[in-house]
Amino acid sequence: MNKQQSGFTLVEIAIVLVIIGLLLGGVLKGQELINSAKVKNLASDFRTIPTFVYAYQDKYRALPGDDRAADTHIGVAAASNGDGNGRIAGNWNDAPAANTCASESCFFWLHVRTANLAAGTTVMGADYLPRNAEGGIIGITGVSPFTGAAGWAGNYFICSTGIQGRFARQLDLATDDGVTDTGNIRVICQNTCASTAAFPAALAPADDANLYTVCASY
Repeated sequence: MNKQQSGFTLVEIAIVLVIIGLLLGGVLKGQELINSAKVKNLASDFRTIPTFVYAYQDKYRALPGDDRAADTHIGVAAASNGDGNGRIAGNWNDAPAANTCASESCFFWLHVRTANLAAGTTVMGADYLPRNAEGGIIGITGVSPFTGAAGWAGNYFICSTGIQGRFARQLDLATDDGVTDTGNIRVICQNTCASTAAFPAALAPADDANLYTVCASY
């Protein structure tokens, strides 16, 4: 007597493979959408902060952070005034210490927040500096964050940390020239760079998993 063999038919196997393919495609597409949303959020930071500068200048005829009459204009303490020289002094990542700022780049956030131009705390603690979508800090300065970048001029620079190489490349491609060591947007080492060796060449796919600081000049 012949025994009946059990198993999947070719049609059943084909259907399973199609379903697996659809699921994998959906997962990959979903991840692509998530990554795209992150890049859009990062790009939004670089677009939004200049509006704080322009709005403050339009209302008070001074740069936030550098405003020498900020106590009169927005009611902060006189110790929070800038020197009024038309340049936001200090390192872009200057954070408050002992509940006070030591530079105009740090006072920038106090000025724009007190003027109701930007959201965020005016309490100078651990949460004072704003954060990007990746959890890195965001800062601004009137001094080039990297002196070895020839031809990289600007009235001020906005920097954002903790950005993966793949997002940095997408960000540059979407908003600048697509090359991360030229143009207005450039990638520097994580945090503060101190030598030309710390300024990378154009990022490649091999750098996608590394973390970088992205800066834009304006």
